[in-house]
Amino acid sequence: MTPIVCDACAEWNTEHQPFRIFGNTYYVGPDGLSSVLITSAEGHVLIDGALPQSAPLIAAHMAALGFRIEDVRWIVSSHAHFDHAGGIALLQRQSRAKVATSVLGAQVLRTGTISTDDPQAGFGAAMHFPAVTEVTELPDGGTVSVGPLRITVHYTPGHTPGATSYSWQSCEGSRCLQLVYADSLNAVSAPGYRFSDHPSYVATFRRSIAKVRSLPCDILIAAHPDQSGLFERQAARAKRTDRDPDPMVNQKACATYASDAQARLDKRLDEERRQPRPSSSGAPRR
Repeated sequence: MTPIVCDACAEWNTEHQPFRIFGNTYYVGPDGLSSVLITSAEGHVLIDGALPQSAPLIAAHMAALGFRIEDVRWIVSSHAHFDHAGGIALLQRQSRAKVATSVLGAQVLRTGTISTDDPQAGFGAAMHFPAVTEVTELPDGGTVSVGPLRITVHYTPGHTPGATSYSWQSCEGSRCLQLVYADSLNAVSAPGYRFSDHPSYVATFRRSIAKVRSLPCDILIAAHPDQSGLFERQAARAKRTDRDPDPMVNQKACATYASDAQARLDKRLDEERRQPRPSSSGAPRR
């Protein structure tokens, strides 16, 4: 396993103690990159693999919670950038799980090279990551199933052309909640890329934002945990009394996440209208 080096990689990959989010859903990623385990007696589903150097940490977090990586049956990917898909190849080899994502995301996973229509394609080789040779293509609205688990697939292109979000139900006793793993909705790019030059892509991006806004959503988990305040909610939960509501639960979270994304996209488009075209240089942004 060769680590990927970037300005934020060491910070993203710092330790964060794994924890139960709700029911059979657990956070097992490092501090800056989400990886979520959904468990059942018949096997587990893992969402995202973070960086290549994150894979051993994710496996160790699973073990600390009492789960074996060998019992993971599916690994699903949100978007195929090095910081979310980089660890999938190693995790797949360790678990022998099937890997799956959207049709366009699968094409990128198989090569480890992002597509030319990705807004961050201009970063070139800095975006490469270990390829995954066998990838199942999931349809929009389809499901990934393991025993009683049903994970629903939602295409949410924008941050990347193949970006994908997921939703499922987790229960604690008779209380069942709808969980959403929302992919990034950040309108960021390599220098030289202008979203305003691609009106059809912008329209697709807006539809993705609207889709996330409309999802049944009791608990939101974003691809970067800080984008959904996941750890702040975890800390608040630890301080609550039995009479307090669970701060992890917020039925408006997906709508708020979508509104913030819409505002960022509108701001980006406004900036592009006001500024001259930039030169092609710089480092990847998330």
